[in-house]
Amino acid sequence: MCFEKFLELFASEYPEDLHLIQVDNGGFHNSLNLSIPENVILLFQPAYSPEVNPIERLWGYVKEQLKWLKFERIEELRPAVQKELKNLTKEVIASLTGWEFILAAISVAEL
Repeated sequence: MCFEKFLELFASEYPEDLHLIQVDNGGFHNSLNLSIPENVILLFQPAYSPEVNPIERLWGYVKEQLKWLKFERIEELRPAVQKELKNLTKEVIASLTGWEFILAAISVAEL
């Protein structure tokens, strides 16, 4: 129910765009009762394959930027992570997440 509400709110926030969202095979992502908005396409990643999840590569990049910094408390880490996320450019994000299988899925969907 929560995932469906997320999709509904996300799709309504950007109604003119078509959204390709990569998801794992969690039961809540492929429930038979799941209502998917017309401007959303779910791309299911293979089971047990976090290495093909774009967010894993994005977090790896962020961690790489912070690896030589020392944080004593979580309160010190949060602003550093936020700064790195704000500094991400569209080009960096595309280089980390624009994998061939995602682009092929878009092509197959004739988008």
